[in-house]
Amino acid sequence: MKFLFVALFWGLSVPAFTADIPARVDISYSITSGALEGEVNDTLEIRRESGARSYAISSEARAKGMLALTQPHPVVRDSEGIITAEGTLRPTRFSDQHGKKLPKVAIFDWGKKLLILQHKRGEEQKTLPANAQDKLSLLYSFILSPISDQVLNLHVTDGKQLEPVRYTVGKETLDTPMGKLETVVLTKQTETDGERDRKIWLAVDHHMLPVRIVATEKMGIVTDQMVTKISYGEPANSLKQGRLQ
Repeated sequence: MKFLFVALFWGLSVPAFTADIPARVDISYSITSGALEGEVNDTLEIRRESGARSYAISSEARAKGMLALTQPHPVVRDSEGIITAEGTLRPTRFSDQHGKKLPKVAIFDWGKKLLILQHKRGEEQKTLPANAQDKLSLLYSFILSPISDQVLNLHVTDGKQLEPVRYTVGKETLDTPMGKLETVVLTKQTETDGERDRKIWLAVDHHMLPVRIVATEKMGIVTDQMVTKISYGEPANSLKQGRLQ
């Protein structure tokens, strides 16, 4: 009943929440920041082996145009982990590497409730909250677990730090190169000076995949990442939104 209420509240059709999830999704984005531009290519893979379910996400961003002459190396992010019986993505490892720089790495030890962060300043350990995600897994964490609240409280790591974040939930029709898309919109609530803004659009008819991300980066630089293409592989057996079968 709660599931149906959520679907009706958002004006969404129930089939959008029950369609089979593909075993592989490839998403292409354009990214702009003022006059600068680039491209991002993400791949999500969902696997099932010996009854266990897992996921792997890879993301590669490259500069285009004149910017590529000074920044020829890509930004590569990876997240991998398990999928719980409730459909939650539970990361076990995340890495973020900018060109040839030393990567930032987050290791999630759920048994010991410990988060290990490895970066250029060394290694540190933090208590691992139950609602922790990494910067990449957060974007895809709703494909199997529908949003049932109007406010989301999470902890997110980028491999260097762990911060509590709060998102309000709304809805919007978004114009994209793929046409108009009905979306659920997550807007980060900033409470302190210097905290970075972030807004995420999730496509209702595309398994709640992220189709636009607007974020404030270092030195106040704003990036706008917009979907240009989504390609699907074969459906993953017995993987549906909501509880897994």
